[in-house]
Amino acid sequence: MLLGTLAALALGATACGSSADSSNPLGGGSSASASGAGSAATGGSSGGTVVVGSANFPENVLLGSIYSQALKAKGVKVEEKFNIGSREVLYGQLQSGNLTVLPEYNGALLAYLDAKNTAVTTQDVNAALTTTLPAALGILDSSPAEDKDSLSVTQETADKYNLKSIADLTAKAGEFTIGGPPEFKTRREQQLKDVYGLTFKEWKPTADTTANALKDGSIQVGNVFTTDPKIVQYKLVPLSDPKNVFGAQNVTPLVNKAGVDATATAALNAVSAKLDTAGLTGLMKRVSVDKEDPSAVAKDWLKANGPG
Repeated sequence: MLLGTLAALALGATACGSSADSSNPLGGGSSASASGAGSAATGGSSGGTVVVGSANFPENVLLGSIYSQALKAKGVKVEEKFNIGSREVLYGQLQSGNLTVLPEYNGALLAYLDAKNTAVTTQDVNAALTTTLPAALGILDSSPAEDKDSLSVTQETADKYNLKSIADLTAKAGEFTIGGPPEFKTRREQQLKDVYGLTFKEWKPTADTTANALKDGSIQVGNVFTTDPKIVQYKLVPLSDPKNVFGAQNVTPLVNKAGVDATATAALNAVSAKLDTAGLTGLMKRVSVDKEDPSAVAKDWLKANGPG
């Protein structure tokens, strides 16, 4: 978590959003496990079937397919309900038990449940979720894969100025134009000044054309979401964020505890352990740019990376 911004999913839960050809982490790193994740699934599967759902954007469908196929490979009976809709609908279906498993984005989920929570790291976000979620629901292990805001530059700019992290922009920010969605300046300008001491020459609204604007040189720094396929297509470099201006948005299975057993839990956690942001970005290029079927892309990923 995006891959104009999908209006139906723009829940205000996170600054992260992206085009329909990319990803949108339901409104919205480093590897970490959810606090108490192992205890989030203790019962046998309800009715013998695990129902895997997804939101209605390509990345979430892809993730749902990966989780679904991994469960099937372990002999779990699975029903798929993909392209359902927004978090408001999905969350209620998890609570009711109509869905058993949903690929979520931990930071966006926390913001949906508790908009005032200030947790930013994966560990802190997951700890907050375990105390905020209702008793019927739980999170499993968070994947290293994230779909989140980034400040990205071209490979040429990164090489020329030795840019690896946002902190490295300090010396050049005054010469650079930064681009992003129209609301990006309002949300982040003061924060980037306060946290990293960055004052840019100009802020330019670029909406869904940010990656293109980086490529054509009309901006030097862009707010590109980390699983946008254009990161791979245009060879962009998302700068690391050591001070966590952009909070964690790890792909994290949200489950109805009564509907998953130890076998299902182990299969889902094993998938999450092997997903990373670079790999997910590559998969999304196949889905959104090359227009391959998400289930086929998921099958290929599991063949190469599938937990044993």
